[in-house]
Amino acid sequence: MKKIVLTGGGTAGHVTPNIALLPSLRKASYEISYIGSYKGIEKELIEAEKVPYYAISSGKLRRYLDIKNLSDPFKVVKGLGQSIHLLHKLKPDIVFSKGGFVSVPVVLAAKFCHIPVIIHESDITPGLANKIAIPAAKKVCCNFPETLNYLPKEKAVLTGSPIRQELLAGVAENARSYCHFNTDKPVLLIIGGSTGSKVINDAIRAQLPVLLKNFQIIHLCGKGNLDDTLMNTKGYAQFEYISQQLKDMFALANLVISRAGANAICELLALHKPNILIPLSAAASRGDQILNAKSFEKQGFSYVIEEEKLTADSLQSAVDTVFSQKEDYIAAMKKSTQIDSIDKIMDLIEKELAH
Repeated sequence: MKKIVLTGGGTAGHVTPNIALLPSLRKASYEISYIGSYKGIEKELIEAEKVPYYAISSGKLRRYLDIKNLSDPFKVVKGLGQSIHLLHKLKPDIVFSKGGFVSVPVVLAAKFCHIPVIIHESDITPGLANKIAIPAAKKVCCNFPETLNYLPKEKAVLTGSPIRQELLAGVAENARSYCHFNTDKPVLLIIGGSTGSKVINDAIRAQLPVLLKNFQIIHLCGKGNLDDTLMNTKGYAQFEYISQQLKDMFALANLVISRAGANAICELLALHKPNILIPLSAAASRGDQILNAKSFEKQGFSYVIEEEKLTADSLQSAVDTVFSQKEDYIAAMKKSTQIDSIDKIMDLIEKELAH
């Protein structure tokens, strides 16, 4: 039986693409193992998928001054030793890495053990962990055409991001019932991330009376961000977080407002959902969401509002514009070649094993 080790963690974005690959890997008769950190979000997510999980020591690689910079390199070295031991034990034919700091010792160990590695980079510019790992990789998959400029030409492959196939099988009427919507008004879905976004929440709620004239609204506002004064507002359904019902909400939505994390926007692309992206500001990140959003805007997939320019008025203008031009956005997304990424990545894996 062919064996593969998956790795990646730190955030859900470094795990869900790996989860999206699981059905195809199982169908192709791979024996799958996962190497992640002791306490990262990947442990819970992967164990829920019934995949054997192995934890290693993981240190964070920082670009800024921090006292932990003195101790974390030792954690990485320890993780490297643990990874070498695990790879000797598991004997995989190939390693697939989704990035995040925990993946660095795994990828370096794979090179030491002469095991081929394929890496996936979600954002336009590679993060620090992947920058360290890329020299050890045979191929580097990416989401955006612009990313090809930052990668070794002989390794770079534009694949798009693996999308959980269950997201494509939502039932709109299930979401309509769950949200207690009883009209045929179009539905606006707002996704601010698991922790929510105060600036997005405030803009939506400030404009709520106007938006509700033309839309029913599903607002995923983040943990601790429910507004009790709006609980009984007709046509407005707010939730801290949604998991199982998300596919149905996507199916029901006519327009989506979202942050611009790479996995999130690739899901919108695969679902052909007209969307407005409000990327996390450069002050609160390394600016990757801004670059992601600009790429999607350039390709005609998205309308972008900079967080600093988000107001109730700019939000309303964007909603009116995108909804009136929704067929143009859908047509552009349907032309994209970045949607069948699972097949492309599986093909790369098989080709590496054939060498």
